Amino acid sequence: MAYLGNSLSVQQYAPQVAYFSGNGSTTAFTLPVSVVSAAQIIVSVANVVQNPSSAFTVSGTTLTFTSAPPSGTNNIWVEYTSLQTNTIAPSQGTVQNSSFGTVTALPMTYATLGAGNASIMKNRIINGAMVIDQRNNGASVTPTAEGYTLDRWKARLSQSSKYSVQQVTTAPAGFNNSIKVTSLSSYTVGSGELFCLQQPIEGYNVADLGFGTANAKTITVSFWVQSSLTGTFGGALNAPNGTRSYPFSYTISSANTWTQIFITIAGDTTGTYGTTNGEGFSVFFSLGTGSTLSGTAGSWSGSTYVSVTGATSVVGTNGATFYITGVQLEVGSSATGFEYRQYGQELALCQRYYYLGSPASSSLGIFGRNYATSTGYTYPLNYNFPVTMRAIPTITVTGTWTYSNSNSLAPNGPTVNSPSLGFNSAGSGDTYVFSGTTGSFNASAEL
Repeated sequence: MAYLGNSLSVQQYAPQVAYFSGNGSTTAFTLPVSVVSAAQIIVSVANVVQNPSSAFTVSGTTLTFTSAPPSGTNNIWVEYTSLQTNTIAPSQGTVQNSSFGTVTALPMTYATLGAGNASIMKNRIINGAMVIDQRNNGASVTPTAEGYTLDRWKARLSQSSKYSVQQVTTAPAGFNNSIKVTSLSSYTVGSGELFCLQQPIEGYNVADLGFGTANAKTITVSFWVQSSLTGTFGGALNAPNGTRSYPFSYTISSANTWTQIFITIAGDTTGTYGTTNGEGFSVFFSLGTGSTLSGTAGSWSGSTYVSVTGATSVVGTNGATFYITGVQLEVGSSATGFEYRQYGQELALCQRYYYLGSPASSSLGIFGRNYATSTGYTYPLNYNFPVTMRAIPTITVTGTWTYSNSNSLAPNGPTVNSPSLGFNSAGSGDTYVFSGTTGSFNASAEL
């Protein structure tokens, strides 16, 4: 059977990923499928994407590195990004499947992280783009005890005042904000000490991953990072209370340059992980960790590790800086584009754990009736939080608050029953309108 038009072609797709193991001396590796140019592959060594203009060359099936990759099992991987296209002219008569060659793999595409090729709610990290900062509104803070900085990002520290944290506008293309950490001294970290950024993830948000079961899913953590320091940096995944941990490492080769990192982690088939409104597991990024809390990268352990042995210590150099943004944790063995959410969506996700309330103008307008002669309660409770919080929150009231009859806030303060908030009144009698002239309150249900 004849055909019309140009010669027919078939697109044969190369294997998705090829893995190699470095030994510290070998520079040349043989690819399973030849390529025309370096533009057809993405090469990573120890979780760091390599620059095709300087780090390697490729000719046919030969991949040659400028410097020998370090030793490690499957620490080199090559991802094919384009097609191998052959032109095949079908013979006269019936066209058989064999006329078109063999398709060796399914089609795949690759997009730069941050390009926005996102599916709905794939990212289990909240505020990964660092756009929400209810507590400090962009001001620099120096943690003196463990606590939250930007929303959902917890400062962990064994000694107070060793670093500051701030939401800043320094960010890679595609992002507007990052967390900036600045070391405030040259501190030598003790063997059992840690300085980290941590995000505990609620169990409901990771229950489908199946951690702690035979069906545990592989995940990929990706992020953008830069530092005034270079070298190997560390982090970890931790089960609740540190009963299981997976240390990981990544490399920053150029100071003060944004580097894109992606780390693939096989799901843990043992251990106990939360699946309800408690902690499911946590992600740590180390700023300096002692030897007792540092382990070998790339495997699950029954010990409490938050970093890798020998990692660079940010708090060890006075004035050193560390920036991170675009943090994503998703199901699968490869990183996809960062999931951008609308600001209101991201804020609502944060408000499940922390809500900052302040009066509109000078009156919050919480109405209630007191039935006691001294202190009592408001009825009905009619100030509702914007979203249902993770658990009954702890309420902190600041500033000047008064009732409409000039009584002050009762010593036993507000009462709360999520998702509503009420205040105890200080006198007896009729209905009160509670107003705050310079005050605010916050509700915390953090993990």
